[in-house]
This record gives sequence, C-alpha cells and structure tokens, in this order.
Amino acid sequence: MPDLLEFSDAERRDRALTTPTPSASDGIASTPFIPSLALGVGQPVLLFQHVSKWYGPVIGLNQVTLELRPGITGLVGHNGSGKSTLLRLAAGQIRPDIGCVQIAGHDAWTADAKRHVGYCPELDTFYEEMSGRRFVQTMARLCGYTRTDALKRTEAILELVGMKDRADRRLAGYSKGMRQRIKLAQALLHDPELLLLDEPLSGIDPIGRRESIDLFKDLSRRGKCLLISSHELDELEKLTDHVAIMAAGRIAAVGTLTQIRDLLDDHPLSIRIASDQNRLLAGVLLDLDEVVGVDRIDGYLLVRAKSPRRFFERFGEIVLDRMIEVTHLETLDESTQDVLGYLLGGKAR
Repeated sequence: MPDLLEFSDAERRDRALTTPTPSASDGIASTPFIPSLALGVGQPVLLFQHVSKWYGPVIGLNQVTLELRPGITGLVGHNGSGKSTLLRLAAGQIRPDIGCVQIAGHDAWTADAKRHVGYCPELDTFYEEMSGRRFVQTMARLCGYTRTDALKRTEAILELVGMKDRADRRLAGYSKGMRQRIKLAQALLHDPELLLLDEPLSGIDPIGRRESIDLFKDLSRRGKCLLISSHELDELEKLTDHVAIMAAGRIAAVGTLTQIRDLLDDHPLSIRIASDQNRLLAGVLLDLDEVVGVDRIDGYLLVRAKSPRRFFERFGEIVLDRMIEVTHLETLDESTQDVLGYLLGGKAR
C-alpha cells in the first residue's frame, strides 16, 4: 500500500476546515480544504545538497543539488535516469549515502519532515476489498486524526479530487484513473506543503486529465510546492514551463523551457522558412557561421542553425537589407519533448 505519514501534527489535528473561493476561471468548484502552514521566510520547501545514492554497485543518484519553492516543477527523463530515486529520497523512504535532503528545514527521513510531504507513487497496492471512502478514512486515522476529523477531511478531499460520488465502490473495481485520484486524495489528507506526484496523469481520460491539471494549478496558487514526474510531456508543458531534466542520475538542467533552450546554443535548431525569394535566401543563409545546413522541401526552406539568438539577429538583418518578404517562419523543436531529446542525446521517453 502507499507509504503514509507516521504521525500527524498535533497542533493541526483539530484545525477547522476552511472554504477557499477560487475564481470562475479556475475550473474547480469551491471545496472545503485545509489551510497550509507557513514556512520560514526564504526557506526552500525541498532541498537536495550534493546527494548521491547507490544500489550496490549501481549509482541511482549522482551529486544532485536541487532547491524547490512553492510552485510546480516538472521532473522528466528517460527510464533509469534517477527520477524515482529522487522522489523516494524526497519522501523519506530511503536515505542518501552522501549529502543531505531536507523538507521545510528538516531531515527528510524524520517525522517532522514527513508531516510536510504528500506522496503519490506511480505504482499502487491497495486493500482492494475496501471502498475508496473507507481507504481514505483509514489513511486519515493512521495519520493520527480523530474519527470526526478523519471523516471531515475524507469528504473534503474526495470532493476536491472528484471522487465523492464514486467513493463507495470497492477499490478492486476502480479504473486506472479512479485509482490515481484516490492516491492523490490520501496524499492531500494532511495538507502537505510538498506534493511528490509520480506519473499522476497516467491512465486518466482526457476530461479527468484536464481536471487534474486544473487541480494541480489550484494547489500551486494556494502556495503548495509540487514536484511532478511524468512522461506525458505535452500535458506537462500545459501544466508548467519549469522543469528539472534528469540524465544518468544527475540533474542535466533546471529552469524554464526558454532558459534551457538558451543552454543549447551548440545544438542545431530547426527552422522552417518561406519567402518570395527562397533560392536567394538559401544561398545567403548558407554563408552564415550559425547555419549548419539548408534544405528545400515542399516550397519551404528547412534551416538548421546553432546559436539561435545570433542566427535570428543575422536573419533579420538579411531580410531587411535585401527586401525579402518572409511569408512563413516557424521553429520546429521548442517543445519539452525536443528539449529533452537534445539534452539526453536521444529520443525522449
């Protein structure tokens, strides 16, 4: 079954539920929820400092340093890149061999840290004979809440994740998407500052996926820190432009897609161009140091250029000086999928 908090915060146990009032554009109904504890000013929610982890002779994480604050960060990388190890370290399931992992200023292995963490693992092992409602209530009781508070929090969270009307069915009969929502519900029970979500969009239908994305955005607006591991790169791109890219147990890059794109100046960028003088433009572009190659395909020029900023500066000068009318200009690889492929030297997962 999913990993649980050992204890709940005694000072929070009897706190009354409150009702936020999100705007109509949020796409989420007003739902009772629990206010977050404020962290210290300037204190990161999640901090990795030079962390390494070995599994016998195999290194799972290699000198990782990472600092996250409230907001949504996508965690992407190939199978075996270290994503699951990083999440398990952050959840306090395993300890680092070298370095330090802290949650809200506490060692991630301690109960004090785990009070701030909600973990939604990729794999699930439920008590299949339980209903979804009974399972979430049980998780609340194991977290230390009184029976009354456990019932209140269960109903609030089930409504938040869209499972209130379907929670009396046995878990054994749930679809993959419904199981994902119940996992998310148990992770949210104690109102954690940090949410670790491993493939939370996997197996969810398009409508449920849209609702989940809206929910994640709403949690971010409430001051939560979400670390979301996903191979659904198109959906992840809709959720956030801030990503941490992992490769071979290391953090290859952290930042917005634009910032990461700026790190790739030495990698060719593909650009599709159409103009009223394609032949002339192709000849001029081939003379630029930034241009790796030019092909003519179906009335377009397919230009491969490095150092994108310098290329576009030169391109603008050329079309103005020679009075070339550009009818089409499109970059072909600005998506998360292509950025990941560039950094990892191959096709993204």
